Amino acid sequence: MKEQTLDLVQEWDKTFPKSDDATHKKVTFYNRYGITLAADMYTPKNTIGKSAAIAVCGPFGAVKEQSSGLYAQELAKRGFIAMAFDPSFTGESGGEPRYMASPDINTEDFMAAVDFLSLQENIDSEKIGILGICGWGGMALNTAALDTRIKATVASTMYDMSRVNANGYFDSADSEQARYEMKKSLCEQRIADYKSNFYELGGGVVDPLPDDAPFFVKDYYDYYKTPRGYHARSLNSNGGWNKTGCMSFINQPINCYINEIRSAVLIIHGEKAHSCYFSKDAYAAMTKDSKYAGNKELMIIPGAVHTDLYDRLDIIPFDKIANFMNKAFEA
Repeated sequence: MKEQTLDLVQEWDKTFPKSDDATHKKVTFYNRYGITLAADMYTPKNTIGKSAAIAVCGPFGAVKEQSSGLYAQELAKRGFIAMAFDPSFTGESGGEPRYMASPDINTEDFMAAVDFLSLQENIDSEKIGILGICGWGGMALNTAALDTRIKATVASTMYDMSRVNANGYFDSADSEQARYEMKKSLCEQRIADYKSNFYELGGGVVDPLPDDAPFFVKDYYDYYKTPRGYHARSLNSNGGWNKTGCMSFINQPINCYINEIRSAVLIIHGEKAHSCYFSKDAYAAMTKDSKYAGNKELMIIPGAVHTDLYDRLDIIPFDKIANFMNKAFEA
């Protein structure tokens, strides 16, 4: 497979400061659909021999210069080689048309990251984990149910993108009629896009912020639309996914077999997050009637909201994540 040559930014353009405790370099790898993915590799300073490795992605609609890069750098400071990557069709990664998502291809993105990490000379291929944030938390669980090479998985402030696309927030549109109307609208958009030869974007986080916006919208605005988390390549900070970009999630549900995951899984969520029900329900489904529930954990962070687990170093339990990963790798 020939990798596409990507035009990668070499200067530091992250939303977080660079650490002196980890080295950083840009890398590329490809998935089995022939899409070349761009990533930031963070390596502990003065590491010797082969290290455990973690592939990191998310949030859904973010780029590796935001939350996933912060997670990767923090994990590198704790001794792991950690790689934050942009999913297919987004950020610096390849794939056309832009700003598309797919239950299949995005699961493959994680598996391709494991392929790449497994072949690096400084990585122990028997000690590879994945970490997904927000919508990529759900994709990480989906990947763990498929990829037997993964020894440990962490899902942080997770969304189940199939559930939210098919049922709406808080399952408020969970009816055949509501789904029919949504699918009808999306199919009409497909015709409009084909006619114009242009994929219309759905818009990122609303801006300006309405006074009566729900709290979770204000929460997203506070991250994606302010200097705290804004990035020029981030979908959520700018024009968003294309309007039909997530259509296939409606009837291609992920996480159907998560109670068959044999490897270790840690799910972390904020107590006050609007999205906390995704993690609670996923943990219940993962452990119900499962022979492999003994290495599964649900950690609820008191008082934390959804985006607190994007970048709040005083709230994200990095030491817990590191200890969990190490324990799983040594099991």
